[in-house]
Amino acid sequence: MLACVHGADAGPETQKRARRALRTPTRRLVLDLIRTRAPISRVQLAEITGLTPASITHAVRSLLDEGLVQESGLREQTGGKPRVMLTISARARCTVGVQLGADWIVVVLTDARGAVIGRIRVRGARQDEPAEVIGVVAVHVGTLLRATAIGPDQLIGAGLAVPGTIDPELGTIRVSPSLPRWSGFPVRTALSEALGVPVVMDTDATAAAVGEYWSGRLAGADAHCTLYMGAGIGAGFVLAGVVHRGAGGNPGPLGRLHLHRTGREPGPALEDLAAPHAVARRARRALDDGRVSAIALTEDEDPFRDFGTIASAAVHDDPLALELVEESAHYLADAVVTVADLLDIDSLALAGPSFSTAGALYVAVLEQRLQPGRDRVNVTLAAHVADAAAVGAAALVFHEDPVSAPPSVPTDVRNVPSVYQVPTS
Repeated sequence: MLACVHGADAGPETQKRARRALRTPTRRLVLDLIRTRAPISRVQLAEITGLTPASITHAVRSLLDEGLVQESGLREQTGGKPRVMLTISARARCTVGVQLGADWIVVVLTDARGAVIGRIRVRGARQDEPAEVIGVVAVHVGTLLRATAIGPDQLIGAGLAVPGTIDPELGTIRVSPSLPRWSGFPVRTALSEALGVPVVMDTDATAAAVGEYWSGRLAGADAHCTLYMGAGIGAGFVLAGVVHRGAGGNPGPLGRLHLHRTGREPGPALEDLAAPHAVARRARRALDDGRVSAIALTEDEDPFRDFGTIASAAVHDDPLALELVEESAHYLADAVVTVADLLDIDSLALAGPSFSTAGALYVAVLEQRLQPGRDRVNVTLAAHVADAAAVGAAALVFHEDPVSAPPSVPTDVRNVPSVYQVPTS
């Protein structure tokens, strides 16, 4: 689709360019260090990584040849021959990140440094058929590319962050309570065909954790957890600098935990206690019982809009709203404390659209609950709270090898009409 937006052919050459991204662990490591520590010399790269100078030279040469890295013109004076410093070619390669959710769909365009250069946020996908949503996402990607003057040779791939559990081999969503229509739909292949580039896919929580790692905010953290709350609840982990995906690519589905048993019954799941729909349901019940509050809920009982209203009222000190948000935070803390005890985490970031308004209130409760009896856990809001999964999904293209999810690019690419009169980001 997007090839026609640019007037280019999405054929073998496009696939070949897109697959050149990051083929070896050494290249990925070197690129990541240059991105986070530039300007940096080859000698410094060898000292930090412990790799041989020959390995560093080979990796740097390939990155220079592909335009991902450039020699900055700066020189490090060491008393001998000046060392040439390396830096990232920010616009040489760009990636798209798509955050698919029942509450919001977010599409971002990022450069090689991870900076967001374009963003579109629209209402979520819960009411529409998957194929229609993929077409809309492709339109939004085309809009961002035109608005930012990014050409097809610069776009190396796309990352997709989805809620629920996934099948990494098939590129499908196995189960997603918030997006039941998407179970079994070949979402990765569909998006790859729509965009004409390789697509890597992960859970929204893991993608958000990758985004935190990519931002450089996890320096010094040995065991990090990103708590993600959109329509549902999940967790992503970076342990000893490595993204943890478990045996099947689905770590941290916290929303399914049953922590409050009722006799022999498992009791409600965490999402039924702490997620936006649960908070909205309790608010509606409290108002029906006569509680006084500034909360004005929607007539159509939209749980995500209602939660946004409750969160806004909470930050303005509405008593009922504060009570509801803090109750949600304590339910989350029950699960997070368990995770902290199991993994001995020292870093926790809160990410997802549901933390975008009242995130500071959640941070306060989690800090309080995490501190007793353990080493300090650094609790923060994510760098891109509402769009964390989209930004992380874009980073996945650099962090992973796009060849693992090869595209099937159609030869009869269709024209995509723009839904915008004037391209905006």
